[in-house]
Amino acid sequence: MRKIIMTFAIAAALTSCQEDKGYTISGDAPKMEDGKTVYVSEIDENTSRPIRVDSTTIKDGSFKLDLQDPESPNLSFLEFEGTQGNVIFISENEEIKFKIYKDSLRSSEISGGKENKLLQEYLAHLKQVNEKVMQGRSEMQSAFQQKDSTKLTSLQENEKELIDNDKVFKKKMVQENPGSFVSIMVISDMLRMKSYPVNEIQDMFAKLSEEVQNTAIGKQISKNLKEANKVAIGSKAPNFTAPTPEGDEIALKDVMGKVTVIDFWAAWCKPCRVENPNLVKTYNKYKDDGLSIIGVSLDRPGQKDRWVKAIKDDGLPWHQVSNLQFWQDPVAQLYGIKAIPAAFVLNEEGTIVARDLRGEDLDKKIGELLNKN
Repeated sequence: MRKIIMTFAIAAALTSCQEDKGYTISGDAPKMEDGKTVYVSEIDENTSRPIRVDSTTIKDGSFKLDLQDPESPNLSFLEFEGTQGNVIFISENEEIKFKIYKDSLRSSEISGGKENKLLQEYLAHLKQVNEKVMQGRSEMQSAFQQKDSTKLTSLQENEKELIDNDKVFKKKMVQENPGSFVSIMVISDMLRMKSYPVNEIQDMFAKLSEEVQNTAIGKQISKNLKEANKVAIGSKAPNFTAPTPEGDEIALKDVMGKVTVIDFWAAWCKPCRVENPNLVKTYNKYKDDGLSIIGVSLDRPGQKDRWVKAIKDDGLPWHQVSNLQFWQDPVAQLYGIKAIPAAFVLNEEGTIVARDLRGEDLDKKIGELLNKN
């Protein structure tokens, strides 16, 4: 934060106390009924959830509301009584105008303020990418049904190029707008989608302005990055102890091999069950060379029988543990698990050398580590 001469800071504080202009939102909503309530919500700093902060009503197909100046930009939402969905915008000390489309709130137009202009650019990009991905996957399904392998491969390459371009776009947006609140939203998406290694995302975050880093979302991202760094590639895998199906306790350190895979899965997880035969094949291929696997199940409380049955049905011969606490499983939380299946590959020293690999990619990586390729 830049140093400010004390007298100037006091004068500015007095001015802000005496004259709080606030920021204004207004909009045209021609298909909304008069008398319907318009709610304004924003992300709460303590809970990271939207909370309603003010409201107004529709009159003659329009609305207007004066709000208190935000100390810093924040992710905000407009909701309309009796209408599903919301309109995303950023609170900033500007006059923000909306053109509301009742039948498609997400298509509503927003003008006013550099933050909202950049937000609209980002949302338009996401919409375009999503539409192209969905169209491509529909064509992939058709090519698969027609057994057109050449077209299927081409479509898969197109999707990879599309995703790579999306990553470049997001990184460029963050780099070119270090003082923008939108950049913290982009970084949040990067972290959630694992677009870049954690250390690269950390570097991008560190180059944002202090004002942006200290917003409610910025503080949450900082916390998430610290947690992610604990299980990033190159970090020492955190040790844990958990109960087996037989009720015994085993620790990660006690089952380490030359290469160790921590496999997060659950009996209720269909993608996990589909992946299990591949993992069994890989285990049988490398178990005599030093491969060890420990499965950590995120099965629900009271469903031990389903967990045990899945182990038997899928023929999983390696170590298995679970606290039967669903997403609240302490081991899953320790490793920041937000989706399954998820796998961490450790070397002999217990360092994480790869993660989130499946099928042939996981088999190849283990072979490389065991010098079998």
